[in-house]
Amino acid sequence: MNSKQSELPDPFREARTKSGVFPCDFQGETVPMILRHADVRKAAKDWKTYSSDAPFRVPIPSEEEFRSMRQLPVETDPPEHTEYRKIVEPFFQRFKDPIVVAQIGALIDELLGVALSRDTIEIVREFALPIQSRALTYLLNVPETEATTWIGWGTHVFRDGGSGQKKGAALEQYLNEQLDRATANPGEDFFSALTRATFQGRPLCREEMMGFANLTFAGGRDTVIQSVAGALGYLGKNPKALEFLREDPGRIVHAGEEFFRVITPLTHIGRVCPVETDVHGVSVKPGGRVSLCWASANQDETAFDAPNEVRLDRKPNPHLAFGFGAHLCIGAGHARLILRTLLEKCTERVAAITISQAVEHVEHETGYERAVGYDSLTAKFIGR
Repeated sequence: MNSKQSELPDPFREARTKSGVFPCDFQGETVPMILRHADVRKAAKDWKTYSSDAPFRVPIPSEEEFRSMRQLPVETDPPEHTEYRKIVEPFFQRFKDPIVVAQIGALIDELLGVALSRDTIEIVREFALPIQSRALTYLLNVPETEATTWIGWGTHVFRDGGSGQKKGAALEQYLNEQLDRATANPGEDFFSALTRATFQGRPLCREEMMGFANLTFAGGRDTVIQSVAGALGYLGKNPKALEFLREDPGRIVHAGEEFFRVITPLTHIGRVCPVETDVHGVSVKPGGRVSLCWASANQDETAFDAPNEVRLDRKPNPHLAFGFGAHLCIGAGHARLILRTLLEKCTERVAAITISQAVEHVEHETGYERAVGYDSLTAKFIGR
């Protein structure tokens, strides 16, 4: 099944076609955005030229205002990155655990039941946000009641309403409290594992523990929420899509990957050049940043046939929505499980989704505007 993704125009197409790079201003800094699929992949693997060893500056915009520690393992390079990543990988691999798989299935069944019982439901905050928050408790092996606090942080722990600085401070206070609790009464949860972990033969310091925990709550929050809302928005706008997936459940895995490609909830990520570097004709001074633009790479005509079409059975699909290389998103398997389970449950229980109100989430930057997911999406779920 093919459909045009007119709701998500590609703001990078002209620059990608002409030069492959787009200098764009972020926070007063001109950052060349690398746009082509092959170039983005190459840069993502070349950590010596394009380094992640840059506290606060890997996210774009940078986050000096919102946190006081380096996020781990994302703001490091190999070999330190590899060793740091091994510390938390056991928790992010829990998406393979049959118990966690069953928990995710039961959670989505529950929330679909709520949606089907109501006249309408606002998908972003009443459906996607609770899914992301409650599913994370399963991944981290903490009480599900903790999700109530996390839901209160909104769709992005730094940028969703209120003062980002205050929200960043509130997150750090919460994480310190959890680490204090785990130190005093260790269990089998994520925070307890951090208090027991070692790096290069020594215990983690509190700042390192905080770096892991901060990324866990700030890194994959809005991305999962926008993926869920974006997929449901598409199913609502394209009534034949659910039937297409019902006809052959084997299409669901491919559909999930296509939604990640089309939505690409993280537009790009930053890297820092340790020495002066020519980035496709743009000179970057030592310590200057570049952007690896996943969103542009996922629309590259040289990598995808008719990239402006949503093809729910697209294969192969070498999208970069989860990054590439050593820093491939550690939560990718968890996100895939959530979206795949959602699509499976929808094919089983939902006849149609009718959208009554949709407010797209639009990134407004100096050089471009990009629609990615929704700020709000109100819909009626009709049962089979």
